[in-house]
Amino acid sequence: MPMICLTEPQNMGELAMVTSLLEGSGIGYLLQNEHVSSLYPGLPILNSRVMVDERDQLSANLLLSRLRLDVRDVS
Repeated sequence: MPMICLTEPQNMGELAMVTSLLEGSGIGYLLQNEHVSSLYPGLPILNSRVMVDERDQLSANLLLSRLRLDVRDVS
């Protein structure tokens, strides 16, 4: 099955969180640009990409949705 891009973490901490969550759930993944993004932080073209099998896309998206928090304006 083809691999699809699940997410592009913005930093190494976020990458570690996502990969740990996927591993703990038994979802296989591949990383693109894993170390390049740490050499040149802030360049979106070099962000790491977490790739998952197309069959695991729904499960992986559900896991990631649990990590995301809505940001509210408190002023």
